[in-house]
Amino acid sequence: MRTIILHYHLFKNAGTSIDKILKSNFKEKWITTEFKATQDNSEEIKAWILDNPEAIAFSSHTMTGPVPKIHDTNIISIIFLRNPIRRIISAYKFERNQQVDTWGANLAKQVNFEDYVVTRLLKDGDTQCRNFQSERLATMTLAKAHKIERAVTALDNFSMVGIVEEFEKTLILFESILQNQFENFKVECTHTNRSNEYEIEFSPALNQLLHECNNNDKQVWKAGLEKLKKSMNHLLANDAKAT
Repeated sequence: MRTIILHYHLFKNAGTSIDKILKSNFKEKWITTEFKATQDNSEEIKAWILDNPEAIAFSSHTMTGPVPKIHDTNIISIIFLRNPIRRIISAYKFERNQQVDTWGANLAKQVNFEDYVVTRLLKDGDTQCRNFQSERLATMTLAKAHKIERAVTALDNFSMVGIVEEFEKTLILFESILQNQFENFKVECTHTNRSNEYEIEFSPALNQLLHECNNNDKQVWKAGLEKLKKSMNHLLANDAKAT
C-alpha cells in the first residue's frame, strides 16, 4: 500500500510553511504543480499522482473536485483554513509586495485596501475577496446541496483540517498524523512567508461588506475550528492512554 500526502494549498493560508515542512522531510519526493481552473480536476490530480510513483508529498494551489481515490494508495489529504477577513488583508499585503505582473498584484500596488476589495468584488468570477475558501471546498463533494452545506461537508473528506490562527496546535496534530505513516517525520519550521505586520484600518462600511460577502467562509472556518478541537481532544486522549 502506497501512502502519499496531498496538500491543498489555499492562497495565504500558511501553505508555504507546510510545503517547507514537507520538502524538508521528503526532499525531491515533494513535488508541486498547478492545474487549469475547473470545477473538478480530480482526474488530472489522480493522473499526476500515478505519473510520479516515487513522489510522496504533492502540493498545489489549484486542485478542485473530490479528493481522488486510487487503488492501493492511502491518501493523507490536508487543507488549512483561515479567518476570511484576515486572509483577505494578508492577500492584499502580499500582492502589494509581490514582484509579478498579474492583475491582482498590480491592483494592490495602485490602490488602498478598500478600493482593492471593492474592485475585486465587482470583477466577475473573482472570488479572492468573496467566500474564497468555501467556493473551493464546495467543489469537493458531489452532494446536491447549497454551496455552504457542500463546503462544510467537504471538510469531513480531509485527513486533516488545519487552522492558521491555531498554527502551532495544528502542527502538533500534523506531526502526529504523519508519524503514523512516516516515523521519522519531524516538524521543524516557523510560520514562513508571512505578510508584514502593519495593521490596515478600514471603514465600518467596508467591514460590514466584507463580513456579508464572506459569511460562508466564516461558517466554514468555524466548522474547521470545531473539527480541529475534536481532533486535538482525540489525540490527547490517545496520548493519555499510551502513558
